[in-house]
Amino acid sequence: MTTLLAPSETGLLASWTAHHRADLAAHLQSHGPPPVPTRADRAGTARLVAELRASGLTGRGGAAFPSAVKLAAVGAGRRGATIVVNAMEGEPASDKDRVLLTVVPHLVVDGAQVLARLLGARRVVLCVADDRDHTAARVTAALAERAAAGIDPVHVELARPPARYVSGEESALVSWLDGGAGAPRFRRDKAVPLTLCRRPALVHNAETLAHVALIARHGAAWFRSRGNEDAPGTTLVTVSGAVEHPAVHEVPLGMPVADVVALARPNAPVQAALVGGYGGAWLGPRDLATPCAPGPLARVGAGVGAGVLVVLGEHECGVAATAAIAGFMAGESAGQCGPCVFGLPALADDLDALADGRGSTVTLERLWARLALVEGRGACRHPDGVVRMARSALAVFAPDVAAHAAGRACRHDPTASRRHPSPSARSGGRTA
Repeated sequence: MTTLLAPSETGLLASWTAHHRADLAAHLQSHGPPPVPTRADRAGTARLVAELRASGLTGRGGAAFPSAVKLAAVGAGRRGATIVVNAMEGEPASDKDRVLLTVVPHLVVDGAQVLARLLGARRVVLCVADDRDHTAARVTAALAERAAAGIDPVHVELARPPARYVSGEESALVSWLDGGAGAPRFRRDKAVPLTLCRRPALVHNAETLAHVALIARHGAAWFRSRGNEDAPGTTLVTVSGAVEHPAVHEVPLGMPVADVVALARPNAPVQAALVGGYGGAWLGPRDLATPCAPGPLARVGAGVGAGVLVVLGEHECGVAATAAIAGFMAGESAGQCGPCVFGLPALADDLDALADGRGSTVTLERLWARLALVEGRGACRHPDGVVRMARSALAVFAPDVAAHAAGRACRHDPTASRRHPSPSARSGGRTA
């Protein structure tokens, strides 16, 4: 029967912090053996299910869906299920999945093994985008170590889906694994489980599974000792942009956005921050005191999303930065519905015209109308995210938007913001 370990120096990155090694020996030294009950240990299995439910863990991939609800939907004990580890990280301003699989890959696999045992799953598929060869090599090495040690009851295979923004949406990922085109499916109810090879599939982000591994070891009370009542636990946040120390930070949910930004040491007065990634929202200075948690951020029109903060310095043009992001998002369409195929390029064109000084009040009026037409009409949430990001920009950067629309000079330097945050702006593997 499994037992709870007494927590010591614990956390998602504890093993790396202690040993600066990603191998199995360092992982076991920090965390002990994988907390996976045997098939005969029904009491241990029931306890783990109860701990996960009591923890209040929500998905860290962007949707913040309750993990226990997903588990219950697939059905504990149903044979033949597949656990899909989503480490695609199509969000260009995010680096947390790469960091996890580079420095603590065994914690992610432990979490997948726990859920595989709870569901009676036959296999685990760990998905890394096909442009992340270094990460895939680290995963391959970790899986070889585990195979040699014989510690995994369920086989783990590595898959390399195409590196597209929408490829990491869970229904698109399962579609690709099932031989499909890898486009998101229209789903009214996310509690209805996806299927892979006609059997249930449980998809979780890499960070979510790392949390599962720690909850299985230390229990729900330990997990809830950080964060707050409505949003327990910690989360990984990639902070980049106008900062001296872009990095992936582990922070308690509920920490003020401004305090998370401060961890990366802004190199200029902060004009705004993009919270939640490219499908998130810009927050101006007055809203940066908002706790970084789903409820408080929702009240200011934002969300935790994939755990992303992009800091905009006072010298940068928010209109130009928004236009660059919208252009990128328009090019990442799955190509299966009008709001993406036609709506997003139209939005990007209007924003480009405003940013370049080619726009007018007519352009701005047309942009507002198009935002209303696109919202809520896509097969997935991709266009809705662009609409949210663009609307927040029009509000936060309102004086600059008005100047651009009137043909006046912008008070910022547009050339400093014409590139959207890209892998070159990521943490480079640095962790706080």
